[in-house]
Parts: sequence; structure tokens; C-alpha cells
Amino acid sequence: MFGLGKPKPVTEREAEGEIERVYHEIKQVMRVTGINLNFRTWAGYENFFPAMWDAMRPNAETRRFEDAADRIRAEAVRATEHLGKLDAATSLRLGESQSYQIRRALDLYHYINPKLLVFTAAVSLALDGERTGSETESVELIERGAPAQMYPMEMVAEEPEDTRTQELFDDIKKTLSLSSINSDYRTLALWSDYLAAGWKRLKPITESEEYKQASEHLRLKARDLARTLPYSVPLSRERVEELGEDADEIIETTWKFERILSSLIHNIALFELDWRTPDTLEESPFPVAARRDMGIGQGGAR
Repeated sequence: MFGLGKPKPVTEREAEGEIERVYHEIKQVMRVTGINLNFRTWAGYENFFPAMWDAMRPNAETRRFEDAADRIRAEAVRATEHLGKLDAATSLRLGESQSYQIRRALDLYHYINPKLLVFTAAVSLALDGERTGSETESVELIERGAPAQMYPMEMVAEEPEDTRTQELFDDIKKTLSLSSINSDYRTLALWSDYLAAGWKRLKPITESEEYKQASEHLRLKARDLARTLPYSVPLSRERVEELGEDADEIIETTWKFERILSSLIHNIALFELDWRTPDTLEESPFPVAARRDMGIGQGGAR
């Protein structure tokens, strides 16, 4: 995906010190049960990562951010309807429990990926020198913590012992120009026959011009929505260099995650459409209430 070789993504098990602190806050603020690949990769830049998160957290806690992700999700579903059907489960004999777990896993990523795209777009804009956010009025904050019914972010190893799964991962990485396999595919590989059946139908769709245009449109839409977030993001190339990090490498990494996430959102939506109606999928799987202890924020102050 990056062609850089460094730094190595930091797993939750490996996280210590400031990285561990940020991982805990990400799960609380982003309302998710695990740490996705973009955060694990950013965490390899140990000076940049905490500074980046602290710069973005005030926006990520707001209703405005959640609403922006909801709009991305709905737009992706509308575009995905026209790309084709996977029918991944129809050729398999999935038990009731398996079907239930797969739907829950898909809902996890259908929820978090649009948030990751808006987040990443905002970071990318800041690193490009674009100043956003000028809110001086009160801003609604949302409840923290992953929903109780959200699937735990469990996944198989990135280099699984099972040869068939490893070959499947290799094909996904080659087709989508990835150097690391996304958490989504590693989770779906818990049901390897299901992932294989879905990928067989998904692969040609990802190579179509309509799919590529839809993904690029979603990426640009996320940038537009990131510009509407309430608070400025105190990040810049100069700040990255002050932290002793390679600004060019971080900017390139962040930009590539924008491209990956805009496609990944469509991929998960295609899997979801085998189980749920478009109208249902346009809605957030995990609607969130205003924060009870501090429902209103002012200027991002904490």
C-alpha cells in the first residue's frame, strides 16, 4: 500500500505509553471495539501520532463529525446499489449463528469506515496547509464508548497459517494495491469460505470504471465534509518536521489511506447489501445520543 517499508504498524498488544493512551481514547471517542489499520500505521510515527490525535479529537467528539460520516455512509450505499450484487452467502450453507456473526461484523465496519474517511480527510487537509473550522458557538458532543451490541474487532493473523486464506489475502492485496491487509478482510476471514465467495464477485467490480469513479467521488465528498467540521486542526507540514518526523512520508501515507478507505466503504456496503435493504443501510447501524455529562462543547475546550 505504501511501498515505504517503515514504520511497522503498532498492534494493540504492542502499544505502550502514549500510544496505549491514544488507542484507549480512539476506542472511546470513535465508538469502536478495536484499532483500525490507519491508526495502527500512523502509530508507527511515535511522535506524530499522539499530536495528530490530540489535534483531531475535539472534532471527532462532535455531532457534526458523526453526521458527516452518516452522509458518507448513505452516499456510498446509493452508489453501491448500481455496482452489482455479490450474493456471497447464497452458494454457502451458513448456519444461523454464522449468519448472525457475519452481519454483526459487517455492521462494525459499515459504521466505522465512513468515520475513518472523514477523519483521514481532515488530517490530510491540515497537512496540506488548508485551514478549516472556525466555530465559536456551542457544539453538541456525543456519547463515548463502543455500543454494547457492536462486534468485537476480532480478526485472523495478517499472515495466516491456512494456505488458502493466505492466497486470498495475497490476491486482495495485489488487486487493490495494498501492502497490508485491512482489518475488514481479516475479520471476514474468520469465515473464510464466505470471504472467498464474496471476493470472487467483488474483484471484477473493483476493476470497473464505475466503481473507481464512485470511490473518487466519495473521497472528494469526505474532503468537503471535513471542511465543515467545527474546530481547526492544528497540524501542518512544519509541525510534523518539528516533531522530528518525515513529513513527506506521513503526507503520502495519509493520502493513500484516503484512497483506500473510499473504496473500502463501497466494498463493505456491497457485502452488506446481501443481507439488508439499501434504505436500512443508509442509516447508521449505531445511532448515538448526546453526551449526558457534557452535551455541549465550546471551542473544543476540555
